[in-house]
Amino acid sequence: MTIRRRDFLAASAAVAGATGFGIRPSFAQAEPNYTPESGASLRLLRWTPFVKGDEEAWLANTKKFTEATGVEVRIDKESWEDIRPKAAVAANVGSGPDLVMCWFDDAHQYPDKLVDLTELANYLGNKYGGWYDGVKGYASRGDQFIAMPLTAIGNAVVYRDSHMKAAGFSEFPKDTAGFLELCKALKAKGTPAGFPHGKAVGDGNNYAHWLLWSHGGKMVDESGKVTINSPETLASINYAKELYATFIPGTESWQDVNNNRAFLANQVSLTANGVSVYYTAKADPKLAEIAQDIRSTNFPVGPVGQSVELHQTSSLLLFKHTKYPEAAKAYIKFMMEADQMNAWLEGSSAYCCQPLKAYAKNPIWTADPIHAPYARASETLRPNGYAGPLGYASAATMADYVLVDMYAAAVTGQSSPEDAMKEAERRANRYYRV
Repeated sequence: MTIRRRDFLAASAAVAGATGFGIRPSFAQAEPNYTPESGASLRLLRWTPFVKGDEEAWLANTKKFTEATGVEVRIDKESWEDIRPKAAVAANVGSGPDLVMCWFDDAHQYPDKLVDLTELANYLGNKYGGWYDGVKGYASRGDQFIAMPLTAIGNAVVYRDSHMKAAGFSEFPKDTAGFLELCKALKAKGTPAGFPHGKAVGDGNNYAHWLLWSHGGKMVDESGKVTINSPETLASINYAKELYATFIPGTESWQDVNNNRAFLANQVSLTANGVSVYYTAKADPKLAEIAQDIRSTNFPVGPVGQSVELHQTSSLLLFKHTKYPEAAKAYIKFMMEADQMNAWLEGSSAYCCQPLKAYAKNPIWTADPIHAPYARASETLRPNGYAGPLGYASAATMADYVLVDMYAAAVTGQSSPEDAMKEAERRANRYYRV
């Protein structure tokens, strides 16, 4: 589809797309118009997709933008683990990609290197029902948007229904005690579970934070004082050790690709992943039996008594070193408007959860029962800096895998639980100086 430049600047296509999905935008916030600089071109660094439709929809939307404006956008891909260091290098040396799809609170590590996107973010928030607090927090400092909230990649437990029933369970346990018993029974049947204790940006962090929070532990308190060395953390480590004893060997080295590979290879029958593992199975006739047997659910509730999950979160960074800031802001605006965002959400097949509340009406969320645990990821996520403020310290502590390493050291016997907590406390205090 070719969009004429004047149509692009007026955003008429976006308004039509909004009303088509039952979105009734408000125009109290003046619409910003960004005119790309003459000869502008852009480079975006994004994470390698786990769902083919995510990339296809993003590229199709980008092509529409280029047709509308004449601005070419080069899109490079890196593995999940490599996005963070690549973005940090670009920020520090002042060259490289104009835009990056970053992780979690990475923007807070170098806010002075980023273009202020407050005007555009306020316009989008006003038009599309407001931002979810969790994704907004990762991209903002006070009233200023230092990045553009993009998505939460939902993380949920995926399991083989027939294996669960063969292990003696008619339904999935709702609490951590029952969950441990299920994992023990699965191991006894030769169909074990597996969760990553390696430096996995998404799955490793999601699992470690759930372990901690479900038992009432936290890295820091509201003031930013490190509180990881606590009875609640100790209880979570001891629970993690019991779970680890039921796992397939080798999970201490797993990264983000390993758990879904193990699941699809019949090596494990229970793990946590994005919806990508389901669609990978559905797309391969050889995996039809697994696809039909897959079920999904949210993580069990622990002693804290409520559901607490991290979820992978991504924002769009725009670096000050870009030569074409107006073109870049025009691109971000175009990609976030209803026609493009809804197409991306549908293409992602529930892998990417919307950052703006109006897009919760997208029919992808009710298209398949497997999607249900992923549908509210942006709404329910708890930021990794909990219970303190997001900032350099929270970003650096996560980037250094302090929490992930604590569990890995304890469950593998490299350290006692008490020593693992003390080491996590020491490392976190390097970043949190209250």
